[in-house]
Amino acid sequence: MSFYDTYLKIKNEPYEEIFASFTVKDVDRALLKTSLDEKDLLALLSPAAGERLEEMAQKAHRLTLQNFGKVIVLFAPLYLTDYCVNKCTYCSFSFDNDFPRRKLNPLEIDQEAKALKDMGIQHVILLTGESKIHSSVEYLAESANILKKHAASISIEVQPLETEEYAQLVAAGVDGLTVFHEVYNEEIYKELHVKGPKRNYRYRLDAPERGCKAGMRSVNIGALLGLDDWRKEVFFTALHAEYLQKKYIETDIAVSFPRIRPNLGGFSPRFDVNNKELVQAMLAFRLFMPRAGITLSTREEAEFRDHLIKLGVTKMSAASSTVVGGYANKKEDNSQFEISDTRTVDEVKNRLKQLGYQPISKDWDILADLEGENVFSNARNHNRETRAGASV
Repeated sequence: MSFYDTYLKIKNEPYEEIFASFTVKDVDRALLKTSLDEKDLLALLSPAAGERLEEMAQKAHRLTLQNFGKVIVLFAPLYLTDYCVNKCTYCSFSFDNDFPRRKLNPLEIDQEAKALKDMGIQHVILLTGESKIHSSVEYLAESANILKKHAASISIEVQPLETEEYAQLVAAGVDGLTVFHEVYNEEIYKELHVKGPKRNYRYRLDAPERGCKAGMRSVNIGALLGLDDWRKEVFFTALHAEYLQKKYIETDIAVSFPRIRPNLGGFSPRFDVNNKELVQAMLAFRLFMPRAGITLSTREEAEFRDHLIKLGVTKMSAASSTVVGGYANKKEDNSQFEISDTRTVDEVKNRLKQLGYQPISKDWDILADLEGENVFSNARNHNRETRAGASV
């Protein structure tokens, strides 16, 4: 049993008609409930819910404060290599894009880690193109061992791995996994992933679950918004997250809502997702899964990110570089995608404080070290107890 079995049961529903069938009264009924089901989620994602965004935002804010407090975990991506064996129409790293490829050596990785620590970042996500030759499990484990000297928390966003391989990385100090499924629509998925192992839809879809089985402390998923109808994609993402949260109560589940950004190759999104629609997507998810994390990247503009913080965000990137070796030894290399929020870590921290939030450079368990602040750790324990009860 995997989420793929659930997907097969719901993939061919007439979603356009379903979303159009909901009224504002349906949305109001969902807002009055303390626990939402799939029908409520559909209502909150429907066009009718566009008339209730303020009410949704107020409730989302209350639920986030209740479960996470006013703390935001800061992180940054560290790109190790941009070699890739996949041909994906929307990604700069696609093997058919001609540019000089790079792979960091141990000394360069150490320099990057030091640079991030000096910037005030201690939660690092290691990213690579998808090439087992250039980003083998051994190379990733070695990179994690180097990072441990400078970072309090290490996550990965790499090619899908086997459960045993994820376990090797957990043993090396990796505690978080991010896997974006890109697009849940299986037909569009096959069309966009032209060549390479990434064409295997099922293998990628099951990767987050393999990470949970391997003992990853946190797992983050998401769809790349713009590849299909965003309402359907957020619905599938939320159900996938719910499946993982109920089945793996020891793992903290989070979701990202990345929108397509300019990239090498000039791919344009098939479906526009405007700011209002992104807000609705995030609010609907927060109300459906009040105890799941929401991650916000520098893909979004600074002012817009500031407005999104109170709508349920628990973790956000700062001063990101999407270039291999983009911190210590900056070069004019090709980035995976363009970022929009170019503020420094200190600027992001100061803005969070102005908004009444506490920026945190480390992750979950050490948050209890904050003077007078243990709400995040309490929320973590509460989440486990609640999910354990729900799974019985």
